[in-house]
Amino acid sequence: MEKRAKIAWLYVIAAIFVAVGLFFVVKKNTYLFFGLPVVLGVLLLYIFSLDKVLLLTAFTVPLSVNLKALESGLAISLPAEPLLMGILVLFIAKLLYDGQYDRRISRHPIAIVIYCMFAWMAVTTITSEMPVVSLKFMLSRLWFVVPSFFLCAILFKDPKNIHRFIWLYIASLCIVCVYTIIHHAQFGFDGDSAHWVMTPFYNDHTAYGAALAIYLILALTYVFLPGILRRNRFIVIGVVILLSVALMLSNCRAAWVSMIAAIGVLACVLLKIKFRWIAAAFILVVGLFLAFQNQIIDALEKNNQDASGDLVENIQSITNISTDASNLERINRWQSAFRLFRERPVFGWGPGTYQFVYAPYQMSKEKTIISTNAGDGGNAHSEYFGPLAEQGFVGSLLVVVLVVVTVYCGLTTYKRCKNKKAKVLVLGATLAFISYFVHGFLNNFLDTDKLAIPVWSLAALIATIDVYYADKVE
Repeated sequence: MEKRAKIAWLYVIAAIFVAVGLFFVVKKNTYLFFGLPVVLGVLLLYIFSLDKVLLLTAFTVPLSVNLKALESGLAISLPAEPLLMGILVLFIAKLLYDGQYDRRISRHPIAIVIYCMFAWMAVTTITSEMPVVSLKFMLSRLWFVVPSFFLCAILFKDPKNIHRFIWLYIASLCIVCVYTIIHHAQFGFDGDSAHWVMTPFYNDHTAYGAALAIYLILALTYVFLPGILRRNRFIVIGVVILLSVALMLSNCRAAWVSMIAAIGVLACVLLKIKFRWIAAAFILVVGLFLAFQNQIIDALEKNNQDASGDLVENIQSITNISTDASNLERINRWQSAFRLFRERPVFGWGPGTYQFVYAPYQMSKEKTIISTNAGDGGNAHSEYFGPLAEQGFVGSLLVVVLVVVTVYCGLTTYKRCKNKKAKVLVLGATLAFISYFVHGFLNNFLDTDKLAIPVWSLAALIATIDVYYADKVE
């Protein structure tokens, strides 16, 4: 009788729900009420299984749609950012309640660099030209970094969750790839349409290309992962082919360059070239550039090949700084960033303010056909020069320190790893991390969920393997 009563109540509740839903559809012409079970389900996950919310977030990020022009003036990516906000609030509440967190992660060198970045961001928010903008920027950075690094580092203590997190993002990204390729085919795969066919999931081809480069490297990592089943390896190879085609069609030259850089680092690792020789070679190249910069710039200015739908012409256009509008606009943004930096070299203009203050610092001779007098074209197009203008020399230096520390941790962990799976995974994560920050010379996306989640979770994966797995044979 008790079992029948429960079943009867289930039918009654379901009937009431359907009736109320139909009322809203007929009278109010809205279907939002039918989303209530999904909302309730996610709330239950927040309460009883926060790890599954993190995994759900990984899947939703590539499929999230950015909503602009909200009444508050704050753009938001749905559903990913609300999920991340909820995770941040619950994490802080739990931390305040019991004060428990793994000290091996909280004291890890990568975590210490992150603390320094937020501390300096807080200082420059106080001194900001636009404190409200900077505060919003800092809050959004918090709900990107805290779940993606500090919570993912704990999530990844279970090795299965590493694979789940990576492949949930890849599965979702593959959906976007198929959509983009089909959409692109309707325009004959021409170069111009390649810039926007991935909308509404990615704002443009550069963010899309950066994500593809990261996860192509991670997918290739699984091709060589020891112990993977043969049928799964065939699936991985299929994913690699799809991501490779998508990356080629993305027309994103910065992503192609980042892949070449990752391959170069991989070659150095496999050939066991000492770090000091790599550092010496890098210093030598920079020195030669500074010594012969006038001659190099003169040579680059003779390149008149603009970007097009042809792969070879696109590669040739990478060094075109005479007629290619995209390259010239980047130089315009960088020059504006340097002028902003020279005016406020210590504290900068405030986090997130570049796009609102750079307009007067453009010079007419550097403007391009895609420049705007209002200076409303976006950010500084660099993960290094943007912080230089917004947070001064220290802000830019901290980004460099983050890259150096994370890559150093990744490579040293790779060398000392006793477990072959952990060894391959940490190398793949390090190469993917490098690919993004090479791309970061030309674009910056860490203020968006599309790239912030992958990049900070890669840092978490490197820290996790360093702390938990590197010294274990199994």
